[in-house]
Amino acid sequence: MAEKQSSSAARKSFFALFLTTIVLFVLSWLFVLRSTGRPRPLDRKVLTTQKLPTVFHHVKSQSSNGLSRAILVNNGGREKEPPKREQGFQDKDGAMNCNGNVKEPFKIFMYDLDPEFHFGLLDWKPQGDRIWPDIRTEIPPYPEGLNLQHSIEYWLTLDLLASEISDNPNNRVAMRVQNSSEADLIFVPFFSSLSYNRFSKQNPHQKKSVNKVLQAKLVKFLTAQKEWKMSGGRDHIVMAHHPNSMLDARMQLWPSIFVLADFGRYPLNIANVDKDVIAPYKHMVESYANDTSDFDSRQTLLFFQGSIYRKDGGFARQELFYLLKDEKDVHFAFGSLKNNGVIKAGQGMRLSKFCLNIAGDTPSSNRLFDAIASHCVPVIISDDIELPYEDILDYSEFCVFVRTSDAVKENFLINLIRSIRKEEWTQMWEKLKEVEALFEYQYPAKDGDAVQMIWQSLARKVPGVKMKINKSRRYSDAVVPGKDGGLRSIPAPKNF
Repeated sequence: MAEKQSSSAARKSFFALFLTTIVLFVLSWLFVLRSTGRPRPLDRKVLTTQKLPTVFHHVKSQSSNGLSRAILVNNGGREKEPPKREQGFQDKDGAMNCNGNVKEPFKIFMYDLDPEFHFGLLDWKPQGDRIWPDIRTEIPPYPEGLNLQHSIEYWLTLDLLASEISDNPNNRVAMRVQNSSEADLIFVPFFSSLSYNRFSKQNPHQKKSVNKVLQAKLVKFLTAQKEWKMSGGRDHIVMAHHPNSMLDARMQLWPSIFVLADFGRYPLNIANVDKDVIAPYKHMVESYANDTSDFDSRQTLLFFQGSIYRKDGGFARQELFYLLKDEKDVHFAFGSLKNNGVIKAGQGMRLSKFCLNIAGDTPSSNRLFDAIASHCVPVIISDDIELPYEDILDYSEFCVFVRTSDAVKENFLINLIRSIRKEEWTQMWEKLKEVEALFEYQYPAKDGDAVQMIWQSLARKVPGVKMKINKSRRYSDAVVPGKDGGLRSIPAPKNF
């Protein structure tokens, strides 16, 4: 009984001591609050500061005039304005400009594929063991007609070959290197669009078409290369500009960067705007040099000439034909390549204020780039269209975008176009003349043309590609218990 009373007294004493401690703590805190008014914040000046290394940030920051600029951060943390540059898409001195381009050429490793994959498709016959034509003395011509609109592989390959004989390589956007370890990306010179256009039909004595055979050979070759195995193909550039090109190989080569006209016939996990690059069509009509027209001289308000009845997303063409065919200042007619159809379309566009670009079998068409070349303000009715260089180019400055659901409403489109005033149209027309050079394919390439713009679009993919490759190697040296109780290492996956 005495032991229980002693234990109870001890517990009461401990509890009293605990309450006393709490009360004293609260009183001391209240005293601090009363004397200072609030708890004193942490003084960051007492923290140790480290000098930051000089870093050149490839960052787009909006200045007051809307142009992007680079920021140079020095050791003191101050901002240093970049050197003044000439206006336009390419700097005079080759330094980084508003597009994020840098002075050093973009380094490309190009596989020496057999000529059957590239210039052999143009009936070029190599002499001896040569793989490439000597472009200083011979340039195999590309076939005319509709083939030309998907000829991007031809122009890019020529540009890489030219980089090896250029007198001033520092003025180039892309340069071929012979060592793949030095390259930013790896180029696959397969003329896939030409292969589809010329060799996709199967002859009776063939088990497979030449186009299918070439795709199978390409997949076998690429997946056996050390460059492909090291990156899983993520740093490879594969051209498939024609919507039906690479139909058999695309599912096996999907980790690579595709250069496409649009994503209309691709699953989202195979091709998308984050991974791939959209390249312009080569326009079919002639460029409008020395354009002296104006709002009043272009008497046709709205122009369309082409196939009216299309499958897939092209239903809007038929709907719009019935809505617009009776408007007096609208030209909406069927057109084809026959009877100088391209020439007649070009003439009509030059006489028109606005040109319709309506989705057909796929979201994009060559008609948009014909309109740009003709300085006819494009009216784009294609909800799923993706446009070249749109990460740096604002198409709303020279195009009119209309949702398909709105365009097919009675009187909606025609009222919208009629509401655009002369001053607004003139601004867009002037902008068209400024940007038209960005969509021109030519050899040799010129500053800011389509060839260089595509290389620059690919260059902007490099940081993301490198990050994915590096992340895939995180556990390349992982060590796990083996069956015998020891340890074993797990190699990095070869394809991912």
